[in-house]
Amino acid sequence: MTSISEQLSDALGIMIMGMGLVFTFLSILIIGIGIVAKLFPAPVADIPAPQAPSNTALDTSLDPKLVAAITSAIHQYRAK
Repeated sequence: MTSISEQLSDALGIMIMGMGLVFTFLSILIIGIGIVAKLFPAPVADIPAPQAPSNTALDTSLDPKLVAAITSAIHQYRAK
């Protein structure tokens, strides 16, 4: 039977090896993603500049039937 110090030494070695492998894999993954991002850049969409709002009044009136339907639904929901 092996001593506890040998077992702890083996466990420490396995832990360091595992953490090293994970660190290496993640480093390679980050470098690979960076290379792919430089080789294939994302397309840039042409977004028009926002225009200043005009002084004309916007048509923000709601349909009275829609308002009545929503109000009725709210009252029915709260009645339950």
